Amino acid sequence: MHGDYDGFQWKIKNSTTATTTTTEPVTLTVFTAASLTGAFTDIADYYNAQSNGITVENVFDGSQALRTQIEQGAEPDVFVSANTKHMNALVDEGYMDNDTVQLFLENSMAVIVPVDNPANITTLADLANDGVKIVIGTADVPFGSYTRQVLETMNASDEYGPEYVDAVYANVVSEETAVSTVVPKLTLGEADAAFVYKSDILQEYKDQLITMEIPEEFNVVAKYPLGILASSENKDAAQDFIEFVRGTEGSAILEDYGFDPIPEDQ
Repeated sequence: MHGDYDGFQWKIKNSTTATTTTTEPVTLTVFTAASLTGAFTDIADYYNAQSNGITVENVFDGSQALRTQIEQGAEPDVFVSANTKHMNALVDEGYMDNDTVQLFLENSMAVIVPVDNPANITTLADLANDGVKIVIGTADVPFGSYTRQVLETMNASDEYGPEYVDAVYANVVSEETAVSTVVPKLTLGEADAAFVYKSDILQEYKDQLITMEIPEEFNVVAKYPLGILASSENKDAAQDFIEFVRGTEGSAILEDYGFDPIPEDQ
């Protein structure tokens, strides 16, 4: 178990490969955090190819935006959040089937720069140099919140400190609401560096980006929950999809994208 987060006891469920069969076609709408776009696109493709009558349709956006859509009346079958904050809010407001909500994935932060590296950024210290253009997430989306936690920890350290962090914030030229819009700003030359999840460095971009590790003492481990909506009329099918995500095949796909699936026995 990974314990309490913001007052809610998260559950880790046992997982198996999808086995549900149905005589009536079912379409599952899965509201999925933008940082999972590549992985969950592949997961849905694999699941749809072997499920009997169940089709998963992902809707990708920032976790904050997806939560707001649910609060305003959208009725997906499954919500996959990039942090516990937005899931907790929906749990507290009665939107989730609480017994299905579980942590299933971890992620951490990194800094990326374009391969031509016009600002000559070779260490984290270089992010404070005059004229560096940095992209981060907005404060209300998970990767932006985690970026601020990283900088807060650096702010309190002897190695970096307040002057460094102030300089980094002064270099921020854009705050994005979803990680999917960050990488293009670097590859198109609109920014010199960005704070992202380590999983955001997809294979298609690896030859265009340089990844800089953030030391563990400053980094933040993001924990991803998922669960079924209380209003879902397809709960059995939704549970089958979650079991596939947490099973061998789903976990392998997530690992390929740089995520760390949470073991079933924790």
